[in-house]
Amino acid sequence: MSSSATLRHHVLDRAVDTEAAFLRLYRTSPTAFWLDSEHVEPGLDRFSFLGDATGPLAETVGYRVGSGTVTVRSSDGRVRDEPGTILDYLAAALRTRCTPLPEDLPFDFAGGYVGYLGYEVKADCGATAAHRSAAPDAQWIFADRVIVVDHLAGRTHLLALTGPQESDRAAGDAWLLATAAILQTLPAWSNPPPLDTDGDTPGIEDHLVRGRARYLRDIAACRRALQAGESYEITLTDQLTFPATTGGLDVYRTLRRTNPAPYSAYLRFADLEIACSSPERFLKIDRTRTVETKPIKGTARRDPDPVVDERLRRALTEDPKTRAENVMIVDLLRNDLGRVCEVGSVRVHELLATETYSTLHQLVSTVRGTLRADTDVIGCLRACFPGGSMTGAPKIRTMQIIDALETRARGVYSGTIGFLGLGGTADLNIVIRTAVRHAGHWQIGAGGAIVLDSDANAEYDEMLLKAAAVYRALATGPAGADRPAAGIPMGRAR
Repeated sequence: MSSSATLRHHVLDRAVDTEAAFLRLYRTSPTAFWLDSEHVEPGLDRFSFLGDATGPLAETVGYRVGSGTVTVRSSDGRVRDEPGTILDYLAAALRTRCTPLPEDLPFDFAGGYVGYLGYEVKADCGATAAHRSAAPDAQWIFADRVIVVDHLAGRTHLLALTGPQESDRAAGDAWLLATAAILQTLPAWSNPPPLDTDGDTPGIEDHLVRGRARYLRDIAACRRALQAGESYEITLTDQLTFPATTGGLDVYRTLRRTNPAPYSAYLRFADLEIACSSPERFLKIDRTRTVETKPIKGTARRDPDPVVDERLRRALTEDPKTRAENVMIVDLLRNDLGRVCEVGSVRVHELLATETYSTLHQLVSTVRGTLRADTDVIGCLRACFPGGSMTGAPKIRTMQIIDALETRARGVYSGTIGFLGLGGTADLNIVIRTAVRHAGHWQIGAGGAIVLDSDANAEYDEMLLKAAAVYRALATGPAGADRPAAGIPMGRAR
């Protein structure tokens, strides 16, 4: 496909329920995506994107760091290897397939690539990969047929990219009509009620890779590096792992109710499934070439008592340590964007704002700039990946410190999920609050920023608090999600 592609577009005058649509159309697809912003909050994203890899122009792209090749599988089953890295491939493909967005389209994705970059792709962005992930380091779907639900305007858009021949356009129109007929039978969108979970998680520590004693020693090592002036802030993480016995879709259906978030996603690539409820935007590039990043640093638990909950929120906002963590990452991201944005265009538009979710309060800042004319989306991604909130500052040296302390690859966790549009647009999250199912096991990553005045026990507790937000979803819910270590009662995150 080239820029001669035609976009076919059909609109339903109601927002269909995205969960019902995904279950009806893509439940059995071996490769599928659901970028889910259904739980709309003021000022946050309003669109959800659904699709799979069965369209006539679709392809699935896989990559492992260091392999030197990208594996591309077309929807007709043909497989080829392309030389280079995943970012090389995506950059070339987006240039070849560049298709301007229609001016009247209210969203910035009308076909393109949907998928993830794992943390170890940092090796292709100026860092090194000290550990090898068991799962592929990147996988993307070229989506030529997409369902877009506008939760705010109350509409559903069906999009089909077609080839230049009349028969191609006719096939695209046939898909639009057939899919519209199916969607008309489904319920209209409404936010599902939150799913309450037992706050207790006593078994969570049994599944940690490094565990409390090692994590506390690693915090001490971070403090020594900070005192030596090697870093200002180090994002240290650990992982939970345990066997999986059911699929990731059921877990995601639960997670999106127990921990709703604006940059959520469910991805399926054969034997790998990702259930993500991220509250954090990594990079958004719109059709005006405005780049936005929204780093999160600072987390506090929610409380059912409104008075106590407000006290916790205010304490987070006013805490000097938390504010310093956030500002240091803002400075890092201003530097990252400054490498690819027009001189003088990078600005902090919101500093230290509080966003509240079902289980946590978060301290969030917003930085924007204008992408230079000689730089594209992939150039911006190379300059900024991985997100500074998952590394610390300065980025390269701090990642080296992290590699020496963490004993295994982070994998999908700490990477990014989202779309790369054919019109030069992108919207990508930071992969946190996420469960990854691969090779018969679940993996959940969590961590926090270590600075000089960090309290080691409090940092460990914060890491568990974040992990628990996802862990609880695997033991709760109407969809029959996995129970970690069956028989272990759930307990309070400490």
